[in-house]
Amino acid sequence: MPKLYYQGHGSFRLTADDGRVVYVDPYAGDGYDVPADVILVTHQHHDHNQVKLCAQKPGCRIITNAEALMGGSHNSFDIGGILIQAVEAANQNHNPAECVGFIITLDGVKLYASGDTSKTGQMETFAALGLDYALLCGDGVYNMSPAEAAECARLIGAKRNILIHLKPGDPFREIAEQWDAPNKLMVEPKQEIEL
Repeated sequence: MPKLYYQGHGSFRLTADDGRVVYVDPYAGDGYDVPADVILVTHQHHDHNQVKLCAQKPGCRIITNAEALMGGSHNSFDIGGILIQAVEAANQNHNPAECVGFIITLDGVKLYASGDTSKTGQMETFAALGLDYALLCGDGVYNMSPAEAAECARLIGAKRNILIHLKPGDPFREIAEQWDAPNKLMVEPKQEIEL
């Protein structure tokens, strides 16, 4: 089974059954010593784009928001069977022309990485995708609050919902436990789960 290691903030690492590694929004925590096959960056704020933290295999593919939005559309990528689809991400602090989320399919598991966003119109189409996991930001300052993230979780309809990207210093466990989202799964920083 593929694995997810939540590094903290908006940062996490996916490991496929064959050992290939995908990092999303490197910034927080540890665990960047496992060499990457793919690195995804949802936008260029400093707390999402620290690619230099990641050990990289030769030929590592780095897909940033710029490549994901090249040509003015949300692009998709197939990297040796790891499927990546850029999707909308936007709010008053994040320009939709400069930010994306990603839907990642790895070993048959379909996961939504929201990046920094509030509710978007495209989320209404996600239920039809049959997502296995949705990782939703919830700091309530630059992004949606936990309450809006719960509303998005209901709209998206993933089998499991994980709250990430809380304000530094906030009591992570307390907020995640009280999060009023369906099918929630609490994954704490520095915790790894099988998907």
